[in-house]
Amino acid sequence: MQTFTTLFLAALTLTFLARIWLATRHIHHVLAHRDHVPDDFSSRITLASHQKAADYTCAKTRLGYISITLDTLLLLILTLGGGLNALADFWSNWFSDPLIHGIALIVSAALLMSVAGIPVGYYRTFVIEQKFGFNKMSPRMFFLDLIKRALLGGLLGFPLLLGILWLMQEMGPSWWFYAWLAWMSFNVVLLAIFPTWIAPLFNKFTPLEDAPLKARIEQLMRRCGFKSSGLFVMDGSRRSNHGNAYFTGFGRTKRIVFFDTLLSRLDTPEIEAVLAHELGHFKRRHVIKRIVWTFAMSLIFLWTLGYLMQQDWFYAGLGVSVSHVSSSAMALLLFFLVMPTFTFLFQPVASLYSRKHEFEADEYAAGNASATDLIRALIKLYQDNAATLTPDPLHSAFYDSHPPAAMRIARLQNLAHN
Repeated sequence: MQTFTTLFLAALTLTFLARIWLATRHIHHVLAHRDHVPDDFSSRITLASHQKAADYTCAKTRLGYISITLDTLLLLILTLGGGLNALADFWSNWFSDPLIHGIALIVSAALLMSVAGIPVGYYRTFVIEQKFGFNKMSPRMFFLDLIKRALLGGLLGFPLLLGILWLMQEMGPSWWFYAWLAWMSFNVVLLAIFPTWIAPLFNKFTPLEDAPLKARIEQLMRRCGFKSSGLFVMDGSRRSNHGNAYFTGFGRTKRIVFFDTLLSRLDTPEIEAVLAHELGHFKRRHVIKRIVWTFAMSLIFLWTLGYLMQQDWFYAGLGVSVSHVSSSAMALLLFFLVMPTFTFLFQPVASLYSRKHEFEADEYAAGNASATDLIRALIKLYQDNAATLTPDPLHSAFYDSHPPAAMRIARLQNLAHN
């Protein structure tokens, strides 16, 4: 017990200090390059835009100090501080059925953590995003979105959670395998229904009406062998000035979505190049590969949980009293609360894998559209989204799923000249 408690505290301290150190490095690195636009961008991005990106990046990173500290304190309160014990004892007075008690425990803990994060999210939206000209949300929309997400999470998550807890309780030592099958099935269904049932709850999607652009995109899709259920424009400007494009869905529900903000800023050839990049993810089977990777890791995690929930030291080492050791819900909650603490140092591996896919998608775009147009589009998006051109390399290695701007543009320039 004491050994695992020491191990947990050591991992938590290391993760906390590493996150703070990375954030500090990032701020110092960005500020050190604030007054000089990198040479590869100097002809297309003004010093004022570069400095705005630096200030925006630093503001978000400084807010991260609060998020990191809050996350760490909340985890300590819930585990060694007795918070989960108190929640479990409270619900024991109301529910005797293990499944209902377990659901109440997990839902209340999730709500507590969500509520604790609302002030940080509110500040990010209405102070930082507002200050730099990105926020379009009203407080009413902000809280309505929170309510929608909570209701949607309950509607989708309740049956899944009930099923997982039932499997943990009834299927014996191999429950983790059946839970994994249920988890995979849930995610496949979610991918299929997201475009038509979930996304429209938050944004309005209208068919793309620009005939010349539509014709050019459809020609690109034919060249790439991509079939979709339609081309849509999303009213992203309702909430933010940030722009993006993506394809979503699974099987016959695949659709291509453009933010209205992106369409208003990019020329037709640039939009085609951005879409060619997104189609590159499809043609290189990145979506399938990431799904397989996610399912493989979830199988490993569930197997690990299946072992840990049989060990008394796992509960005792995290401050859970003996009366709650037999609770499947407590084991599930504990595991997913502390897992990020023990896996944080492996984040660069996931980031590296994602960056590899981005480079491959860029290469595909260069071969099926224009590397030069993609460069122009990316530079506009970097500028419009106030993305820093000079991130700290180590911070970027941990957190950025996309390659740093300078590295990405340099590779595209080589592709353009070949």
